Amino acid sequence: MSQLFEHNGAEGKGYSQPDPIMSTDNLHIPNNLMRSSKARWPRISEPEMVRHYTWLSSRNFGIDTGFYPLGSCTMKHNPRVNEVIAQLPGIADIHPLQPDHHIQGTLAIFHEMQHMLAVCAGMDDVTLQPVAGAQGEFTAIRCIQEYFRHRGEFQRTKVIVPDSAHGTNPASAAMAGFEIVEIPSQEDGRIDLAALRSVVGDDTAAMMITNPNTLGLFETDIAEAAEIVHEAGGQMYYDGANFNAILGRTSPGIMGFDAVHYNLHKTFSQPHGGGGPGSGPIGVKSHLAEFLPGPVVKKRPIMPNDKLTSINTEWWYHWYEPQYTIGKVQQWHGNSGAVIRSWAYYRRYGKDLRAMSEHAVLNANYLRHRIMEEAKIAGVDHLFCDGAEIEVVKHEFTLSMAPMKEELGVGAMDIAKGLLDKGYMAPTVYFPLVVPECMMFEPTETESKDTLDEFAKKFIEVLQEDPEVLHNAPITTKVRRVDEVYAARNLTLSYPFEE
Repeated sequence: MSQLFEHNGAEGKGYSQPDPIMSTDNLHIPNNLMRSSKARWPRISEPEMVRHYTWLSSRNFGIDTGFYPLGSCTMKHNPRVNEVIAQLPGIADIHPLQPDHHIQGTLAIFHEMQHMLAVCAGMDDVTLQPVAGAQGEFTAIRCIQEYFRHRGEFQRTKVIVPDSAHGTNPASAAMAGFEIVEIPSQEDGRIDLAALRSVVGDDTAAMMITNPNTLGLFETDIAEAAEIVHEAGGQMYYDGANFNAILGRTSPGIMGFDAVHYNLHKTFSQPHGGGGPGSGPIGVKSHLAEFLPGPVVKKRPIMPNDKLTSINTEWWYHWYEPQYTIGKVQQWHGNSGAVIRSWAYYRRYGKDLRAMSEHAVLNANYLRHRIMEEAKIAGVDHLFCDGAEIEVVKHEFTLSMAPMKEELGVGAMDIAKGLLDKGYMAPTVYFPLVVPECMMFEPTETESKDTLDEFAKKFIEVLQEDPEVLHNAPITTKVRRVDEVYAARNLTLSYPFEE
């Protein structure tokens, strides 16, 4: 069984439509929004539907099925206790239009999460509005944009990004209408301060960067870079994709950043979700706080007319709209479950999250050296090289497969497909673009030494495969190698019914 629409149940079987809540005579729907035919709902029963999706899930690879070293994504274990908490009736069974006195518990969690995120990033205020990391980027850049408009600095039209930046950084800034100024990295993969000085000016709105960068390197000159941008009147934006590497050790605030987005699905264990809902909160320094999208949760002392509905007798939690807000970036907090799972993770580990980031860095360095050792033993260490010449990386590292490509015609994609045949999800390939034939690995803090040892051996086994085998890999997966360029440009978004 593979297709919901291949079942020939009776018409109407498996679903029911409620009666309209108002007379259809009063509805005025534009013709271009009207269907020309009835919707073709699947004609299946509940057990048939459950079997379909159970079957479908068995074809997917996820963190629960094996090691998932996807670089810059932090595919780590999601503690099940978070799910238990997020599904408590008082948390899960609420409506977005319920009044404040009905949801004091949820508002208290939101307020505490705002505070915890602000503390760990060295920021002053946080909004939980954005539902994804990239949306968080866009939201933060819009706050910076409105900040300058409020000050009358309309000439600040440029955003600076290093060539090792996440692709979403320039995309988010461009969506806000900014001109993108790319600066090259130094030979060691870090930011070039001379290049930065050459492009900053009174037209600079912000610089977008993550630290550690996408090569897994800590930007040791980040404080000086922040000073250069600030002296020109610009703002510093921190991409939180790699926050997992520094949590508890340092913070964007200490480095000189004015705004940051968090990836709760990376650092704080919210499941990635396969498209949503996710959560990409942003934190800002105080001068940007009144531009945040609202509402945010604030607290005040309880007043005599407040309707007490909990054991809390000290604080009243309420929605607050910042004075110069850019407006909502989502209508409702439909992603509240993501926030609550991350809150549970934060509350459970607290200061131990520092150890989490230390273990993430330890695992990355251990795996990197184990791959090097296994390659030397097998006599294939000449087939790849470091993406960045550095003794110690942070949470992730890169390898360039350019030597193997040149010698055997086997590229990073071939090796990635070969790893699928070994039962592993492939690492990130061809990113960052500054590394030719790049493979990016991030083992995270949740993987054991045994898992990393075994992966290193299997990775080297793939390098020793016959090139023709790798060109045709994978051969053991449910779906063989596909033409990814064709697939991306020719999306199948509807079921091909036979008329």
